[in-house]
Amino acid sequence: MVKERARILVVGGGYVGMYTALRLQRRMKQELGRGEVEITVVTPDPYMTYQPFLPEAAAGAISPRHVVVPLRRVLDRCRIVVGEVTGIDHAHRTATLTTLATEERGAGERLAYDELVLAPGSVSRTLPVPGLVDHGIGFKTVEEAIGLRNHVIEQMDIASSTRDPAIRDAALTFVFVGGGYAGVEALGELEDMARYAARYYHNIRPEDMKWILVEASDRILPEVGAEMGRYTVTELRRRNIQVLLRTRLDSCADRVAVLSDGRRFPTRTVVWTAGVKPHPLLAATGLPLDDRGRLKCTAELGVDGAEHAWAAGDAAAVPDVTAEPGTLTAPNAQHAVRQAKVLGDNIAHALRGEPLETYAHRYVGSVASLGLHQGVAQVYGRRLKGYPAWFMHRAYHLSRVPTFNRKARVLAEWLLAGLFKREIVSLGSLEHPRAEFELAAGGKHPLDPNIDPKGSS
Repeated sequence: MVKERARILVVGGGYVGMYTALRLQRRMKQELGRGEVEITVVTPDPYMTYQPFLPEAAAGAISPRHVVVPLRRVLDRCRIVVGEVTGIDHAHRTATLTTLATEERGAGERLAYDELVLAPGSVSRTLPVPGLVDHGIGFKTVEEAIGLRNHVIEQMDIASSTRDPAIRDAALTFVFVGGGYAGVEALGELEDMARYAARYYHNIRPEDMKWILVEASDRILPEVGAEMGRYTVTELRRRNIQVLLRTRLDSCADRVAVLSDGRRFPTRTVVWTAGVKPHPLLAATGLPLDDRGRLKCTAELGVDGAEHAWAAGDAAAVPDVTAEPGTLTAPNAQHAVRQAKVLGDNIAHALRGEPLETYAHRYVGSVASLGLHQGVAQVYGRRLKGYPAWFMHRAYHLSRVPTFNRKARVLAEWLLAGLFKREIVSLGSLEHPRAEFELAAGGKHPLDPNIDPKGSS
């Protein structure tokens, strides 16, 4: 029984934020019903994105609606606030946040809390590469995944409709920077999709396209082990994908990718997946951080030296009690989901005056998809490749995606994809929904200001 009304603030609606709030909602159902506990989730988006499905969403194998989980439906006993926390005053237990409403007023809102859960996740780690801000494409959100799919098909349309060999070559050159999960899976799925789509273009063949993976280290997919990493390189090269190890992107200005080995690739597509870094909010909390900018945490997932503050996932440096002293848990989804459950339990224990649990989970392995019926995996020390690894990838993530509703919809889409042909249409106009109306209303075309609505240019 909670002695007095407790206000729990969860910052972030990703893996950790959603699963922590869901665990609290289940553990404290009676207290929530009596109004003794209030859970508030502040998140930039009213949904949680299941990121392992982003490559398949980009390839069109899964609808983007089924890659996200609506928080208001799952967290029906929580208060969902769509906005961003911009500062934390933990000494006074208040948070400053902005919402769409406060942006119109030009002033932030202050929210008091008793227990704080920091789970803002991470953001893309960028480098000062010339032209990256202007031409780079990220791959961390569902919007970026669908935008990239539309972009790739649009480039094929451009290449098919031009007689200029330079424009055609640049349109059919796709550069991916970063050899981790995001980069390799996105490249594998999109290359697979584009190779299939090429059969519907009268003047584009799969061998006309250049797919290039740039990785600064000497290996890709380190999570699946050295042997599976080498197999992945061999498999990608067998598909005529250039894998350039120990190579960096020095510039992509003027739509030309310049690499550290001197090679230059005119391209209209540079996808940046070269790692992530902790969310900038953590630096504004005044709480202890490690040398990588993550919150220093205990094995019970409390922020070290700060009572009533908790963290997990990408934002937290959590000791790995199953490994050598000083080892931290890896910032991946496998740990994030499990940490969230222990975190929710521990907050409930703390409010009831009960002993806390220690987070302990040994990393079991990794799976990665390289396109339809292709993949690599290392699970419990066993190595799989090809179709078995691809099947395990789908089975594992189908079991992990939240809610039965999403599981059923994803499975149905996979089954339908096996019976019918892929969709290869680009809906790039979705990114500019008012373009046609603005043009009809007499304005300049937002994508090409040289187009005059009266017909002159």
